[in-house]
Amino acid sequence: MGKGLTTLLLSCVLFSLCASSFAQTCKSYNFSSSNRVYSSCTDLPVLSSFLHWSYDQSTNKVEIAYRHTGASTSNWVAWAINPSGQGMVGAQALVAYQNSSSAIHAYTSPVSGYGTTLAEGSLSFAVSNLSATFENSEMTIFATLTLDSSMTTVNQVWQEGPLSGGSPSSHDTTSNSANMQSAGTLNFLNDQATTTSAGGVVTARRRRQNVHGVLNAVSWGTLMPMGAMIARYLKVFKSADPAWFYLHIACQTSAYVIGVAGWATGLKLGSEASSVNQYDTHRNIGITLFCLGSLQVFALLLRPKKDHKYRLYWNIYHHSVGYSVIILSIINIFKGLDILDPEKKWKRIYSGILIFLGVVAALLEAFTWFIVIKRKQKSSVNYPEYGNGVNGTNSYAARTENGV
Repeated sequence: MGKGLTTLLLSCVLFSLCASSFAQTCKSYNFSSSNRVYSSCTDLPVLSSFLHWSYDQSTNKVEIAYRHTGASTSNWVAWAINPSGQGMVGAQALVAYQNSSSAIHAYTSPVSGYGTTLAEGSLSFAVSNLSATFENSEMTIFATLTLDSSMTTVNQVWQEGPLSGGSPSSHDTTSNSANMQSAGTLNFLNDQATTTSAGGVVTARRRRQNVHGVLNAVSWGTLMPMGAMIARYLKVFKSADPAWFYLHIACQTSAYVIGVAGWATGLKLGSEASSVNQYDTHRNIGITLFCLGSLQVFALLLRPKKDHKYRLYWNIYHHSVGYSVIILSIINIFKGLDILDPEKKWKRIYSGILIFLGVVAALLEAFTWFIVIKRKQKSSVNYPEYGNGVNGTNSYAARTENGV
């Protein structure tokens, strides 16, 4: 049983680490392998990408490092400046991928049309010290650009896509996909960057949406179910009493505090949204979850003792509201993922966590029933006059107090 609990806790930690990776900032990153230092950086809002740079006004040279996390050997990545307009056509790109000989190939490519295969070619400005690295699923492109003195504010584009036959092929062009939002402007002098997509300018709002999603997925969607599983499956072991109760409280309280922070960011996002972009169902479920979660926390103050005549009714209420919160949380997280439309891997990661927790819960449920039935049989042999329950209690009370 201890192994099962350890595995559950480990799954929560792993998901939290994934979430932290999703929400990481460029300012906390160090180029340890190359000892490079850049004066400025920006967190690009889509495609798990970051841009670091140092701009020298006296020479109009800018040293850049473009990082793309979650990269693979079957994908290419690119970052570009577009001197002639916004978007892909006219972009002067730096491209990198791992070729068939397992070497990282970095080169320049001028983009002249939408059907480009990112063929090699010279750019409209000088590029030197071009290289790329691929470590720990992170592709990084390094280069020094010599720009015109007027190019302190530029249009930027960044992309990823699959390789086909060892060469870059078209990226995802689905409407509202992250690939269709990865363009914007960048000011080399004051660290200001905006992102232009089909829906307009995406700046700090997108980052707040990401934070909102991470907070709620970790709290309501992961910690809350784990806290319920701790209470249901640990209390059957007499040696775990009262440790299971304090673990349950710690897990649920942490989930509630983090969840309230996520709920508050959601309210802020909702107040900033236009009437066209109001997500009523998602918002209403979120408000309901906050109310039910708060009710659960305050209900602890009214928790009767085990032998109190109202304890049975309190248990029914507590379990009913608790499971309702978990079900609504999972539904609302998937609704939020549909609204946010992040990279598909985040929905797969959360789905995988739920499947794992579900399988573990099913195994623990069977094991718990086995323990309780075994105790009931033993009690029936030793105390025939109390054969209807465990330790002299009726069947319903026995099941309730033993967590089944």
